[in-house]
Amino acid sequence: MTAPDAELAFGLALALTFGAYAWYVLTRDPEERDVPPGRIGLLVPVVAGVGLLAGLAGAEQLGFAAPDVWLDVGFLTSGSHYDPTQAGIHPALVGTLYLMAIVAFVSFPLGVGAAVYLEEYATNDRFTRLIEVNVANLAGVPSVVYGLLGVAVFIRSGGLGIGAVLAGGLTLSLLILPIVIVTAQEAIRAVPDSLRRASYGMGATRWQTVRNVVLPEAMPGILTGTILALGRAVGETAPILMVGLAAFAGVPEGLTAQGTAMPLRVFEWALHSNDLIRTHVAAAGSMTLLVALVAMNGVAILLRNKYQRDQ
Repeated sequence: MTAPDAELAFGLALALTFGAYAWYVLTRDPEERDVPPGRIGLLVPVVAGVGLLAGLAGAEQLGFAAPDVWLDVGFLTSGSHYDPTQAGIHPALVGTLYLMAIVAFVSFPLGVGAAVYLEEYATNDRFTRLIEVNVANLAGVPSVVYGLLGVAVFIRSGGLGIGAVLAGGLTLSLLILPIVIVTAQEAIRAVPDSLRRASYGMGATRWQTVRNVVLPEAMPGILTGTILALGRAVGETAPILMVGLAAFAGVPEGLTAQGTAMPLRVFEWALHSNDLIRTHVAAAGSMTLLVALVAMNGVAILLRNKYQRDQ
């Protein structure tokens, strides 16, 4: 019962689980099964989890030593600690939730409002096209540039003193705002003009048409793009590092307090001098961040499917 034998049994169980799932996906007839493709894709993380559990159970049943599990409930509920077995990601998890709340509150209304103005109200002249080109270019600017902008605007300029958590959230809002605008514009453009003309024919004003016709039709694409943009903000390290969030801060007591975030905590763990923290603890933190990103993508797919069914 050597370590290679245990790894072989674990890998075999995981491969069999994914093989069964791949066989189902490749052999199913999409025309005969009323299951959206997006929902099939959501099964991938579930299958991965089942495969991991099957590998652990199979290794134990065969008498092999199961691998050490670092990502557990204690890891999610514990804070910073010099002992690798007691280190956790709870403060970073709470700090990330604070940041995402700020980003969603700022970027969603501003992004959708700007997209509605550019698509429904602005005239199609050179100035409007210049704005659209610049917004599209801003979506590709490196995140470190937004970090410098956040330092200049929210930290140094005028001595605002708004706190690291709020400054980090506003900086990440600037980062994803162009993405939200572009995706919302694409969703609004996809609404057929016949629906607008029918609304105008019933005597509706432009705002009534936008509110009751255009936005409900475009909402699946808007929500999907916004949540995916939030997923990008979750994984950013450079902007929040530059505005002053600390890697080993505690749970933030408010929006103006000091805090930390998951990518920043994982980054510091990966540079730690302790081998167990640098490998096992950092890997557990990376997996937590990955699960959060997959969950956000899953929510985007579910919301899109729900709105499409309602329509």
